[in-house]
Amino acid sequence: MKNDFPDTDAQRLGSEIREVRKARGLTLNDLSEAVSCSTAYLSRIELGSAKVSEDLLTEISTALEVDPDWFFPKQSGAGSLERKHVVRAESRRSLSGMYTRTTEELGFEDELLSSTLSGQCYLILSRFRPGAGTPPEPLEGYSFEGEQHAIVLTGEVELRLDNEVIVLRKGDSFSYPSMIAHRFRNRTDKEATMVWAMLPVRISW
Repeated sequence: MKNDFPDTDAQRLGSEIREVRKARGLTLNDLSEAVSCSTAYLSRIELGSAKVSEDLLTEISTALEVDPDWFFPKQSGAGSLERKHVVRAESRRSLSGMYTRTTEELGFEDELLSSTLSGQCYLILSRFRPGAGTPPEPLEGYSFEGEQHAIVLTGEVELRLDNEVIVLRKGDSFSYPSMIAHRFRNRTDKEATMVWAMLPVRISW
């Protein structure tokens, strides 16, 4: 973990701290009470205009229940733009550990395909284990402001949109406003995978 980085990295780090904080349902005041830092300084950190010491980042990460190293993805490549914007398959970051619901309840595990959470939208790879995703009763559908777009890469996934049940197979894609109540599950005995584009950035389930 590094504790000194250029402004562009400070802005990315600050944006991702903000997104994880929001995913945890915490206000700046809430986070400030959990760490040795004022609300005003935390705000500057999230805006990328203040530096973060290693000790303070450890405090923030503990409060947000995320490993500090998550904020520093492995970057490789010959050029600075490649290192900044390209995510190698072996360097993807997990998102599932940040969710308020368990993998068992959701029925899938997510990896971040985008290089950062600080953009207007982001890409996710979801893996549905065989037979996973059987929802609790009564069926709870998720709904929130934004859009979801995805394509099934492998396997078969059952999508429930409002009261409609739709079976999606390899190559099928979809898009819908995420205010429509939705839920997914894999009822087959084979793993299924999907790639998502979601807007706006939201990592709470």
